[in-house]
Amino acid sequence: MEPHAPAAPDARRQLIHTREIVCNGYARADGLFDIESTMRDTTTQGTDLFFKQLEAGAAIHEMRVVVTVDAALTIVDIEAHTDAAPTPNCGDSNAGYARLKGMTIGPGFTRKAKALVGGVQGCTHLTELLGPLGTTAVQTLLASQRASGALMARIKGDAPLPKPRFADSCQAYRSEGQIMKILWPAHRRLAS
Repeated sequence: MEPHAPAAPDARRQLIHTREIVCNGYARADGLFDIESTMRDTTTQGTDLFFKQLEAGAAIHEMRVVVTVDAALTIVDIEAHTDAAPTPNCGDSNAGYARLKGMTIGPGFTRKAKALVGGVQGCTHLTELLGPLGTTAVQTLLASQRASGALMARIKGDAPLPKPRFADSCQAYRSEGQIMKILWPAHRRLAS
C-alpha cells in the first residue's frame, strides 16, 4: 500500500494546520517491546500563542510517549516527553504517566488509562496518543509472532485456544464472524 499522499492543491482551500501522529513498534534484544507514539502539530503560518510566537512550520506541539511492554502487553516502563508545547507548564504532567505501569494493553485500555491520566491529571495530547499506541503495540506483537512462525503454528495446531486478544475488536473480527471461525474455530475454543 502506498503512503497517503497530501491532497492536491486546490484554489478553494488553504492548508492551515497539520497534525502528524506516528507510531513505531520495536522488538528488543531482551524479549520486550518498545512502542513509541509521537505527535507534532504545525501551522503553515506563524502562530501567536499566549506565551510565545512561532514561525511558520514551527511545532506547536511535539510530544512523545514510549512504553515498554512484555509479551502479554503489560506495561513494564513508560516515559512521556513534551519537547514543544504552547505553555511553559505543559510538560508538568509527564511524570504522572508512570501510573500506567502494570496495566495491560487490551480491551478497555484507553478508558482505564484516561481514568488515571485524563483531564487535569495529564495532558490532553499525550493521553490522545495512548489509543494509537495501544493499537500499535498489539500489531507489533502480532507481527513479531507472525515473523517467528508462532502465530501460524498456534492457529494450525490441535490444542484448545483461548479467545484471541483481537476478538470482537471490530466487525471483521466479531466472535461469530467468518474470519474468527477460521482463526478461532468453535471446536477449539476454550470455555470462558
